[in-house]
Order: sequence, then C-alpha cells, then structure tokens
Amino acid sequence: MIRMLLIGYCFGIRSERRLCDEVHRLPVVLPARSRGAVPDHSTFSKDRHGRFRQSDLFRRVFECVLRRCIEERLVGGEGFAVDASLIKADANRQKGIEGDKGLPPAAAGRAIDEYLAVLGDAAFGAATEVTPKFVSPSDPAARWTGAHGRQAFFAYSTNYLIDVENAIIVDVEATTAIRQAEVLAAKCMIERSLERFDLYPSRLLGDSGYGSAEMLAWLLYEHGIEPHLTVFDKSARTDGIFSRDDFTYDHTGDVYRCPDGKVLTTTGTLVNEGATMLYLASKRDCDRCALKLRCCPTQASRRVPRSIYEGARDMARQIARSWEGRTSRRLRKKIEMLFAHLKRILKLDRLRLRGPNGARDEFTLAATAQNLRKMAKLIPMPTPRLS
Repeated sequence: MIRMLLIGYCFGIRSERRLCDEVHRLPVVLPARSRGAVPDHSTFSKDRHGRFRQSDLFRRVFECVLRRCIEERLVGGEGFAVDASLIKADANRQKGIEGDKGLPPAAAGRAIDEYLAVLGDAAFGAATEVTPKFVSPSDPAARWTGAHGRQAFFAYSTNYLIDVENAIIVDVEATTAIRQAEVLAAKCMIERSLERFDLYPSRLLGDSGYGSAEMLAWLLYEHGIEPHLTVFDKSARTDGIFSRDDFTYDHTGDVYRCPDGKVLTTTGTLVNEGATMLYLASKRDCDRCALKLRCCPTQASRRVPRSIYEGARDMARQIARSWEGRTSRRLRKKIEMLFAHLKRILKLDRLRLRGPNGARDEFTLAATAQNLRKMAKLIPMPTPRLS
C-alpha cells in the first residue's frame, strides 16, 4: 500500500480510487505474485487515519529514502536552503465564517478534533494571537490568507529544508499559513537534521522571511551556521528624514555618530521586551545642529535603536554583499523549483485530505516522491550482466 501511494504521488495520481483502477497499468507497483490482490480504495482511508498515523509511518519512509540519498552521496551537507509555499486546503472559501464568531457549537468531525488538538502547537494555533478574518467549518486549522495578492483562500504551508548540492529534501514540515510558524518550522527541521542524520551545514540560504535578528543570532551563535539570508530591515525612511543607516556605529566606543559628527550614547536600558537598545543624542547638540530638520524635526533629540543581535545582522549584510552571497541567491532558486515541480508535475496545488494530519501526510508523501525521482535521475543504472 505504501508503494502504491508513493507511485501515485510520483505520477500525480492522488486519488486512491483512481490509483486502484490504474494500478494494473503500472506493473512496477506490485510484485507479480500479488498483482491480483489490489486493495480496495476504502482501505487506504482507514489506514491513513489509523495505523499509518499511529506508527508515524510516512515520516519513517521519508527518512529511509533520505538515508539512502546520504549513502549515495547525493547530500553534501554544507549548504542548506529553507522556504515555505502555500497549498490550498480542501475548504470552500465561500462557506467561511467570521473568525470573531468562532465555530458553531454543533460543529464536529475529524478535522475539527485535530484543530482542537493543535491549538497549543507553535506550528498552528499558538503561532500567533491574531484572530483570522475567516475560519472554515470543514477545516478550521487551515489559515485564511491573501499572501499571493489575489483572491484570498484557506491554505496550509509546506516547509522544505533542502541540500543545495542536488536539491535533495532534507526535511519537510506542515504548518499553518503564517510566517511565524514557518520560522519555527525552519528551526525544528534544522535541529532534527542535526539530531537524526548528523548533518551540520555551514550555511543556510533563505529570503527575508527568515532574516529577523533573532533567527540570525540563533543560527550564528547557537549552531555556528553562516546566515546567507536577506536581512529583514524596515529602518529605511522615504520622507527625507535620516535613516539608521546614515548613522555610523563605532564598535570600540559603543556609540553612534550622526551625519554631523555628534555622538549618540546609550545607558544600557533595553526596550521591546529586552531585544533593543536605544542610543540617544544630546538635546544641546540637536538644538544647535543645522541638520535638525532632516534628523529629528518633531523630537527634542534623535534616538537610534539597535538590536542586541545587530552583530549577526551585520554579518548577514556583509555576506549578502560578497560573491558568496550572490551565489547563494542564485542557488536559493532550487527550492522554488521544487515547489513549482510539486504543484505542476505532482499536482499538489490543492490538498485532498483535511486537518493538520492530512496536510502533514500529503506533504511528507510528496517530498518522498520528489526525492525518489531525484534518486532515479542521479544514481546511474547498474550495467547489465551478459549470461
């Protein structure tokens, strides 16, 4: 049954009923002695919600295939890339109810039970305190999102961690369609690859969604991984006022210097939940400064915030300007190509199963199928022996 499911995902056949009908046309699926005993399509559904999930079988199959990729030296283990992609849930957008109202009291079903079970999970209910605009009564764990800039829909996020050498998927995780959950999934996948496969990448590639100061510091200081990530920075201003980049930081004296050469010092007080330190200019210097209208026209003196993880941000910016950073931005496209392959070739642009467990099963099977296809492409065929 597992072999049938994998072949079905490899060929874009995700319907168990259709797979059972067409299995005889795919002799590679079953051994010759068992081709007449094709299981009924209902058996797949029973086992998906039963023994497959209880034993975490799909995850074990994925890791078995990954272990084979490592043995065949298809995984370099030096450079990893991380990203997430939205997959539409099996939920009708027109039947969504307002998030403030909550689910109706009579609502029941497997997807709702799974939703209630993950309310405290950092990858789903606990990812954010913001109430979604709409909730689907058929799959409440799916997140209402308009991230594509088009018509909003209910979706899950599939998160990939890949080795950039041959675009082998090192780990996969399902989360709600929100950036906070995707960042937590990236940390989980990196730690799991370290623990289970002893893979210690020297660099991590990603877009600005993973470029927060906390994430950069976590990579650099806790795991020694170079952050080849686009720094998430909103300090630039477009109103003509000096931005933070116009101020020069002196590492030796731990002070900032403004465009006029005046010094901004700090008392060491932390703000923003202990993540930011403020550097203040002297009111006397600002009152006499000819650049006050371009620096702090509505304040008595200028303030410059600096993250306690600014050292990691500076290193990420330095890497981005280097030749290695430009190369990493090009290699990062490999993970985007995997998502395009997932949706266009494997036909996983919309989920068939509901609930967090259903999304996790489909994403894991699809990632396993992609790794199998990559193995078939990269591992040379054995030379036939002449008898």
